[in-house]
Amino acid sequence: MTRPDTDAWLKALIGREPTRPEAFAQALTHGSANAANYERLEFLGDRILGLLIGEWLYDRFAAEPEGKLSRRFNALVSGETCAEVARSAGVPAHLVLGKQARDDGAADSDNVLGDVMEALIGALYLEGGLEEARTLVRRLWADRVDTQASAPKHPKSALQEWAAANRRKPPEYAMTDRSGPHHALRFTVTVSIKGAGEASATGGSKQEAETAAAKALLEKLGG
Repeated sequence: MTRPDTDAWLKALIGREPTRPEAFAQALTHGSANAANYERLEFLGDRILGLLIGEWLYDRFAAEPEGKLSRRFNALVSGETCAEVARSAGVPAHLVLGKQARDDGAADSDNVLGDVMEALIGALYLEGGLEEARTLVRRLWADRVDTQASAPKHPKSALQEWAAANRRKPPEYAMTDRSGPHHALRFTVTVSIKGAGEASATGGSKQEAETAAAKALLEKLGG
């Protein structure tokens, strides 16, 4: 298999040659391949992304109250959205993974891809400061901010509201399965509303699975 040209890809991603390529290399490296991996940069990038998305929403939706801004924010910085952005940007081909992690499908894990996307933002912040990080985030997230016609309601909140409006007991969530290796755990959750129905879903975290299950049940209920 031909090794992808990561240097050229990175230059296209950030718009110039990196001056600290080792930080970007670390951002793309999984713990299964090297002790110097993306985790610390992800910690930083997560905070930078939150600041930049928060600032953007505050400016873009000047008339919206805090609650609506929070719903937009949570959707845009979720692990699932970060993973989608990573896929769109071509991150999977440039991940550095140990053999076992690759065999276990870590290159397509929402958890891994979301973390790596945040780590890349952290690496760019260290090298180019907030302005360059802002430019990258606004380019990669532009479609998602611009196509949010209204503040999305979190599926778990929407399901709870459906139950209340239909005089049902609140939804109950139960984890029914947990499998996979430590770096690519999969959680299956079943949500049920007594007398109305149930739905199950799987995700890379318990929270992700609960959200997907709530969304699936809402679709079943026509909500």
